[in-house]
Amino acid sequence: MTATQVAPKLLSWATDIEPGTIEQAARTARLPFVEGHVALMPDAHKGLGSTVGSVVPTRGAIIPSCVGVDIGCGMVASETTLTAADLPDSLDSLMPLVTRRIPSGVGKGHEHPVADGALAALGTPRTQLSGKQERTAATQFGTLGSGNHFVEVCLDERDRVWTVLHSGSRGIGNQLAVRAIDEAKGLMKQRFIHLEDADLAYLVQGEPSFETYIADMLWAQAYAMGSRQVMAKRLLKSVFEVIGHGRHVRTINCHHNFTQLEHHHGKDLWITRKGAIKAAAGDEGVIPGSMGTRSYVVTGLGSEPSYTSCSHGAGRRMSRSAARKSLSVDSLREAMGARSWNADSAERLLDEHPSSYKDIDQVMADQTDLVTVQHTLSQVFNYKGV
Repeated sequence: MTATQVAPKLLSWATDIEPGTIEQAARTARLPFVEGHVALMPDAHKGLGSTVGSVVPTRGAIIPSCVGVDIGCGMVASETTLTAADLPDSLDSLMPLVTRRIPSGVGKGHEHPVADGALAALGTPRTQLSGKQERTAATQFGTLGSGNHFVEVCLDERDRVWTVLHSGSRGIGNQLAVRAIDEAKGLMKQRFIHLEDADLAYLVQGEPSFETYIADMLWAQAYAMGSRQVMAKRLLKSVFEVIGHGRHVRTINCHHNFTQLEHHHGKDLWITRKGAIKAAAGDEGVIPGSMGTRSYVVTGLGSEPSYTSCSHGAGRRMSRSAARKSLSVDSLREAMGARSWNADSAERLLDEHPSSYKDIDQVMADQTDLVTVQHTLSQVFNYKGV
């Protein structure tokens, strides 16, 4: 698909997009330090402060809310030597292993910190953490979280077994992000800068607040990636125990809430991706659908109009509250079919119903100029954080 200009300085790859999403993204695009255009991915939808599924190029400033409050959130997928023929009729026996080794839920962590040195190797963020924050960061490292975070076992088009996992920087990433957003808002007030949306408060490059945010963001990003790596290893160990054999082939670990300095259109720009993956030529990524649909392993094509980016998933088409009001537990159970999943939590998972998300096949069709599909993954096991 070729992008469509939907507003001044705003290009969209989405065929299914709400007017409110365009309006929110247009407010970002009108900021004076936004260079070129804001790119809306096929999964774009309204977010807290700024649009999810957006790529924002800036010069001399960064908007913390355009990174989001789950800094470094992303996907990890691992290919194995196992095939469909190796799997039992049901993977229900995998669930207790996964729930014990990968805790999930709001604020949930391990009883004791992960003891493999991975967290210690990250060092500390620029912002000094309290004792409570240090303990939270330690016990939540290697845990799933809640909402749309999940663990899956999938089969690709060759019947090869993959594991897939979605998680971010947990409570500590959220706290660092909120601190930066609040500081940016405070600076706007001090300087009598009026914005169309207060959540678009920004930090100016070269100032201490900017440098602190970049350091904190990079740390939270590394925390999220390292945490996913720990969980991916534990997930593979659990699958191989249930099957009785199997080996790991390769792992793809990519984030979709971050900013970094890149060179585009002859300029060095801060490229902020909120709900978007870097898809430079040859970059590998993972694009999940909803809990009852497919996911995709992709390779980037290096599209410059998108600032070498692509979607991070299917994207919501219905708010969580609307999903709870209009969708049913029975229809969720029907959508999940014969998959092994935490069906005892069906009522609590109603806002993650596949019907609350955009059609992942349409999302993929909308970005054929951004990525090429390596593998299509279909779930046989799904564990959602609740």
